[in-house]
Amino acid sequence: MERVATGYGLIEGPVWDPQRGLYFSDVMNGGVYLLDHGGKVSPVVAKRRGIGGMALHANGGLVIGGRDIAHVDPAGNSRTLLALDAIPGATGFNDLVADDTGRIYVGSLAYRVFGGEAPKPGYLHVIDLDGSMRTLSDGVMLTNGLGFSPDRRVLYHSDAREGFVRAYDVKADGSVGPWRKFASFAPGGVPDGLKVASDGSVWVADAHGGRVAVFAQDGTPLRDVAVPLPMVTSLCFGGDDLRDLYIVTGSRGGPSENCGSIFRMRTDVAGLALPPARV
Repeated sequence: MERVATGYGLIEGPVWDPQRGLYFSDVMNGGVYLLDHGGKVSPVVAKRRGIGGMALHANGGLVIGGRDIAHVDPAGNSRTLLALDAIPGATGFNDLVADDTGRIYVGSLAYRVFGGEAPKPGYLHVIDLDGSMRTLSDGVMLTNGLGFSPDRRVLYHSDAREGFVRAYDVKADGSVGPWRKFASFAPGGVPDGLKVASDGSVWVADAHGGRVAVFAQDGTPLRDVAVPLPMVTSLCFGGDDLRDLYIVTGSRGGPSENCGSIFRMRTDVAGLALPPARV
């Protein structure tokens, strides 16, 4: 495992672009950045804080979360895909993922996570191709990572405050069935960002555990990937063969307030190519 970038407050939302490299955000200090194939980091979106989830868009640019869900095109122009006031009581949006049709699945927050507010349950939503929104599930105490199984029939969803990963059966119209518990962390564990590999295994960042926890398709723990910093927030498969695992971290528990880093290692299983949004 090698450290390929450092000096950030809280890195989130890693997205692999085969043409350009790895996009990532800094939640606390603001901004979206690109780590290119040559290892150079450059800013893409300035200042905006609180971006916990991102996806590529079929028309170029990125879909980003935070205070709303927006599409930022390659020229830097932004259009809102889902406004905060569309969901009464919502304070923001966290991780997101697109399905094969281009719909966007995203979780909403109902309290300010870093503001010391009492936790309140949020929701899981889907933004359809025509821009309309449906609320699919409730009771999510701290929405985090989202990812689909290789056959796209199951959606996995981290609830960081409850300490487990949900699983929903996905219907043809994009709705989901009732959630069930897929995998639990030990007390104190915090399931954060997640990705699914081509063999169906589910890779989940542990924001308090200095690791990525890997689970089989039936939720059985397979192994842990140890990470040099304790606040492991998310991950992403990349490289030409999708066997480069990028792991991103925050600074909490590290040697400085801006030691958030990106680590890279080779894996024995490839990730899944993630489809772009088309909303």
